[in-house]
Amino acid sequence: MLCTLCNSTLITQIDTHFYDCDTCKAIVKDEKHYLTATEEKTHYESHNNDVEDIRYQNFTMPITQYVLDTFLPEHKGLDFGSGTGPVISSMLKKQDYDIVPYDPYFAPDQKVLHTTYDYIVSCEVFEHFNNPKLEIDRLVSLLKPNGMLLIMTLLYTDTIDFKTWFYPKDPTHIFMYRSETIEYIAKEKKLDILELTNRFIVLKKIG
Repeated sequence: MLCTLCNSTLITQIDTHFYDCDTCKAIVKDEKHYLTATEEKTHYESHNNDVEDIRYQNFTMPITQYVLDTFLPEHKGLDFGSGTGPVISSMLKKQDYDIVPYDPYFAPDQKVLHTTYDYIVSCEVFEHFNNPKLEIDRLVSLLKPNGMLLIMTLLYTDTIDFKTWFYPKDPTHIFMYRSETIEYIAKEKKLDILELTNRFIVLKKIG
């Protein structure tokens, strides 16, 4: 089996479902344990993501506030993987921001993938990529020069007990990142790292 980000052969198995990539330091789910597209969509539909839920709004606030602090309403934004409740784009639109949602299941308008953006937000999406190289290449291509990619995903550290960690227990979480994985992506895609915490990441397209 190959890593779906760096294409390295996966040797180190963490458990029956996941491998540790020695090259990009990602944690990769064995594809034989992937859900079907129908199962995946059903799982997402079970989430209660109400855009008016203050808890959901607070959870996504690192991204929303960063956009409000960094960009103007006329800057073009994309909410990539907006899900059943596009809370980030909903909150920004209330502030007259020009942002559009995209989700392969719930907002599948392909036209939004044929323009470029000043910023792209992606909240709790990157861990669902079955082909992160393809998806990240696409996102970088959609950024204007000096555009920013704002990501929320929970990073793994070796201080966490993987066997009891809640993140891989979600059956749709198939690719997880360490901070070293983000650094690998930034180097490969020629991105500057502006923010890198265990939950919130900002990458800037160089030039």
